[in-house]
Amino acid sequence: MTVTALLFASYAEALGSDRVELACAESATVGEVVAQLRALPGGAALPPSPLVAVNLTYARADQRVASGDEIAIIPPVAGG
Repeated sequence: MTVTALLFASYAEALGSDRVELACAESATVGEVVAQLRALPGGAALPPSPLVAVNLTYARADQRVASGDEIAIIPPVAGG
């Protein structure tokens, strides 16, 4: 199956794109998608357990993903 990882700010810069298509096992979890991203060139910039949303809803690492899902990897933000 294929999922789309959406990357923002420093994560997009580190991986050189704001969108990455990933081929995953049918039973893949959010954590496994993050591990695949971390294995890509520049992926070490992502923390092992970043804040993640699947189809606009926050998700835990053990949540299963489905073909066509959008997985947003959300970087830390600061405000004033």
